[in-house]
Amino acid sequence: MRYIAALLVLLVALSHAAFMLLEMVYWTQPLGQQVFGTTPEFAQASAVLAANQGLYNGFLTAGLLWGLVSGRRDVRAFFLACVIVAGVYGGLTAKMSILYIQAAPAVAALLAVLAVRPPRQREHLL
Repeated sequence: MRYIAALLVLLVALSHAAFMLLEMVYWTQPLGQQVFGTTPEFAQASAVLAANQGLYNGFLTAGLLWGLVSGRRDVRAFFLACVIVAGVYGGLTAKMSILYIQAAPAVAALLAVLAVRPPRQREHLL
């Protein structure tokens, strides 16, 4: 289960890295416009806002990878909870598909992370 949890967290992190690239690099390009269903005029007018949003996705990516590399369950759980909140908010306010693309994978990853029993702490005599 530990490997499944790590794989799910990694998939969520990679998806947010892709969102970051789409929003920061490809927003005004045909790929970004196709993915987000925007017009060239809208994409150009909102490019700065999209880049800001992409930066936040980069922070989520960094936090999830930090949690994986450090082995810290609390860090993974915190950043997955942030993804879930952002996904629910986006799904309710922007586009319902965000619930399925962003929040649902994070929920699955969080459940897997919480299902893994943390390693026992060694008792220190000093």
